[in-house]
Amino acid sequence: MSMADNKRIVQAFYDAANRGDTEGFLGQLADDVRWTNIGSTKYSGTCVGKSDLTARLLGPLFGQLKAGIAATVHNMIAEADYVAVQLSGQSETKDGRPYNNTYCHVFRIRDGKISEVTEYLDTELVTAVFGA
Repeated sequence: MSMADNKRIVQAFYDAANRGDTEGFLGQLADDVRWTNIGSTKYSGTCVGKSDLTARLLGPLFGQLKAGIAATVHNMIAEADYVAVQLSGQSETKDGRPYNNTYCHVFRIRDGKISEVTEYLDTELVTAVFGA
């Protein structure tokens, strides 16, 4: 796949997530996706596969938010099978606290699907909002 194709896959992932289309954004992921959140927060570590990702990260995190995270992409850079994205996210917890973080996601694309993600973010903010 071309670098432009890879960027389209990643953009489709964000577009689906911003619409609240869980099937759509999970559909951009390989079944054996490896998703790593850096740091030492309660959400840090590596999830392997969609079910692990949903059980250990997406379900617990999004279960605390009113309406997911609205992502705004600021930069998207592609090289070979990697796409790096600088973005910001805005959301609110169910108890009304803002959770507005900045991120860098590094995606690896394999066979038209996202096979790896490394997520860099403000880990202090994660702990401040969601606890240790």
